[in-house]
Amino acid sequence: MMPRIGDQLLLPVNPWFMWGSLLLALVGNMVPLGRQPAMPDLVAVVLVFWNVHQPRRVGVGAAFVFGLLMDVHEGALLGQHALAYTLLSYFAITIHRRLLWFTAPAQALHVLPLMAASHVVTLLLRLASGGEFPGWELMLSPLFEALLWPVVSLVLLAPQRRAPDPDKHRPL
Repeated sequence: MMPRIGDQLLLPVNPWFMWGSLLLALVGNMVPLGRQPAMPDLVAVVLVFWNVHQPRRVGVGAAFVFGLLMDVHEGALLGQHALAYTLLSYFAITIHRRLLWFTAPAQALHVLPLMAASHVVTLLLRLASGGEFPGWELMLSPLFEALLWPVVSLVLLAPQRRAPDPDKHRPL
C-alpha cells in the first residue's frame, strides 16, 4: 500500500495494549447502565478495529470467544453474540486492505453496514428463539458505533504513532 502524503509511519502494536483494549471494551459493555437498544456495542467496534489493523493477531476465534463472553454476561441465547461477532470479524478481515486506504470518517461509512448486519443477525436469532422485539431504536446502535469509529481509531492508534524525529541519516 502506498502511503498518502503526510501519513505517519506506525510502530508495531504492543500485544498487551491490543488485548487490554479488547478486555476494556468488554468491561465497558458489562457496565450496568441498563441495556438500552440504542447502546453501542464497544466490543464490536474495538474488535472490528483490530480485525482491520491486525487481522493475523485478532481473528475469528477471538471474536467467537468474546461473543460467548457477551452471551454469558447478558444471559442471551448461547451463541447469539458469538455468531454475530464471528460474521462481523470475518467480513471486517475480508475488507481490511481496502478499508485502510480511506480516512477514518470514510472508514466509518464502510463499517456502518457491517455493524448493521451484525445487529440484524443478533435480532433474528433473538426473535427465532422466541424473544421479544426490542424496538426500532435497535437500528440506532450501528449508527452510534460508526460515529465512534474515528474516535476509536484515534485513541487506539495513538501509542503506535512515531514521534517526529528528523534525522539526516535515516530516510524514513
